[in-house]
Amino acid sequence: MEQKNICHKIKSKYILKRILYNLSEYKLLLLIRKNKTLLNILNKSIYNYEEILKTEIEIIPKKDKYGYFINFYNNASYYHIYFNDNKEEIKRNNLSEKDNVSKIKVIIDYSAKTLFGLFQELDCIEKINFIKFHRKDITNMSNMFNNCIELKELNVSNLKTNKVKDMCNMFYGCALLEELDLSNFNTNKVKDMRWMFAKCTSLKKLNLSNFITSNLESMNDMFSDCTSLTDLNIYNFNTIQVTNMKKIFYNCSSLKELNISNFNTKNVNNMSSMFYGCSSLKELDLSNFITDNVTDMTNMFRDCISLEKLNISNFNFNKVIKSDEIFYKCENLKEKDKLLSKIENKKKTKKINTFVNTFLK
Repeated sequence: MEQKNICHKIKSKYILKRILYNLSEYKLLLLIRKNKTLLNILNKSIYNYEEILKTEIEIIPKKDKYGYFINFYNNASYYHIYFNDNKEEIKRNNLSEKDNVSKIKVIIDYSAKTLFGLFQELDCIEKINFIKFHRKDITNMSNMFNNCIELKELNVSNLKTNKVKDMCNMFYGCALLEELDLSNFNTNKVKDMRWMFAKCTSLKKLNLSNFITSNLESMNDMFSDCTSLTDLNIYNFNTIQVTNMKKIFYNCSSLKELNISNFNTKNVNNMSSMFYGCSSLKELDLSNFITDNVTDMTNMFRDCISLEKLNISNFNFNKVIKSDEIFYKCENLKEKDKLLSKIENKKKTKKINTFVNTFLK
């Protein structure tokens, strides 16, 4: 009888151990913090699990630039800072002229729920490297590197973005960043990419090859003012949920080719200034575009001074209310007058129909 009980206990412990090991590290940590007796079964300390879930970032500050180098909007106990010169932790996280720091290590523990604005508007950082990042439950990375105007190198290859829903303004204004490899990003759940790379004026290489955008809803101004970008591969983008495409490629003046024939625009209502200032584009095929719900096309192709061929053969202008300066300064565009008259005729027909319908009522 005793032997049966012992066997039963061992069996139960074995099954429990298997269940625990199938849990994610974060869920396991939450569980063992509430019931520390489970640690005996796993033969590990709680420190092991806390250590696994920590985020480790290496930051190199710019010489002769002083000020804040990290933001954290939750609780100060969520992060710890270490300096290469072994100084005591700088109070209020502020680098001063007296400090001789060339390398900073920041460790953020598992309690942090969001990375919103982590380095926002911090102009004393030259390089950021995410050395360790195992968290898979972060949902917000918006404004994370917003206006890091001195940032020259950024390694985010270890970031886990599986559950991230918001990437709005993530790299906005990183004016000195020349290349960015986001091929490891899982964007399956992201809904907001507005202004994500806007004003990255030095960006020449941008790898978005693995972006999955089936849940994306907002992407206006996504690449606006990326004036150094010569090539952009976003053929894989799924835009079926997107409603606003305003200024997506605004002032992408170095962009020579753009293949967006895979874009689904059936739910889009705003295309104003979409290609405004794309002065290096010579041809653009938008024959796949569905514009049945578009009401605003103001400045859509304005200042596309090199544009010679434009296929908008399937455009529906029935709901378009605004189309001012749509082809302004498109002097090389063939059949420009023909396209303009087509839009104007649609507008006149629409006004007449509106008047008749109102009168008949």
